[in-house]
Amino acid sequence: MRKIILAAAIAASALGLTACSGQTEEKTEDAVDAMAADAEANADSAGEAIESAADQTAQGIEAAADEAANAAVKTTDEVGDEAERIANEVEAAAE
Repeated sequence: MRKIILAAAIAASALGLTACSGQTEEKTEDAVDAMAADAEANADSAGEAIESAADQTAQGIEAAADEAANAAVKTTDEVGDEAERIANEVEAAAE
């Protein structure tokens, strides 16, 4: 009788260890899945941040190019006006 009880206790212990091992494996798989999901979310966030920074940089470059173009037009107009003024002075002096 003792041997049967002892064998049953050993079998119950072995079954308990197997169940714990299965639970541990399941928890490990869940942890790995959660880490993979976190890594994917972080990669998505990083991609969005990079895209946003690139958009802001492009907008800044476009604004600077517009300013440079406007300054060039203004300078060209000023040079033209000054050339016309000098031409008018020369013409007036020639008369």
